[in-house]
Amino acid sequence: MNIEDVISQLGEVIAWARANNSPVGYFPALYRGVTIRVSEGIGNGDFIGGPRMGELDAVFAARYLSAFAGWRTGKPISKSWKKAFDEGANPSLLISQHLLAGINAHINLDLGIAAAMIAPGEAINALEGDFSFINQILSSMVDGVENDLSKVSPWMGLLDFFGGKGDEEIVNFSIGKARKWAWTFAQRMAALDAEGQAELIAQVDEETEQLCHLVVNPPGLLLSTALFVVRQREEGSVARIIDVLNGVR
Repeated sequence: MNIEDVISQLGEVIAWARANNSPVGYFPALYRGVTIRVSEGIGNGDFIGGPRMGELDAVFAARYLSAFAGWRTGKPISKSWKKAFDEGANPSLLISQHLLAGINAHINLDLGIAAAMIAPGEAINALEGDFSFINQILSSMVDGVENDLSKVSPWMGLLDFFGGKGDEEIVNFSIGKARKWAWTFAQRMAALDAEGQAELIAQVDEETEQLCHLVVNPPGLLLSTALFVVRQREEGSVARIIDVLNGVR
């Protein structure tokens, strides 16, 4: 599978979500835009190791696509992805919470595993520069994400007054801090044998599932009330939300 295959298969997931009126499609709609931007970066020579980044992107995406296929067919998948997909049926969640549930599982669990798979042992060190450059790509997309969210969640800014959890803070946290954690996780994974990797993956999967629980069940009555108020003004059409997020480039 190459990066073009990834973009195509993400399109198929999005089509399934539209047909089934499922918020599970919010994350892949956003993810497809990121993948297209990374593909453009590879084509423009923005990365030190373009072919290697293409391989990383494909291995990384394959973990999401495999988890989605497993969830749909009732096969065992990681705890963090099962939690994220299961929460997709929760109509009370904000759009941003659906996105964060997917971002949490994919970056905090999948990214470190994928990086260690293509750059095991000492080879992981040569990946750091390109790994970090993706952060710049993601940061450059923050304004686009904010603008698109405002089209379907016009009261999102109210969260700034209730716990400092506005849209920009949510996106920067999930991308910035999660990717820093993912690099540390990748380094630890690359240094372990198969048995050690399996143990570490199980541990991180548990932690990532717990973080997803906090994303969809934030502590504090004031913040919970604010989330409820913001949700009342969000776009009700799943297809419309998916279309808006799918336009992020």
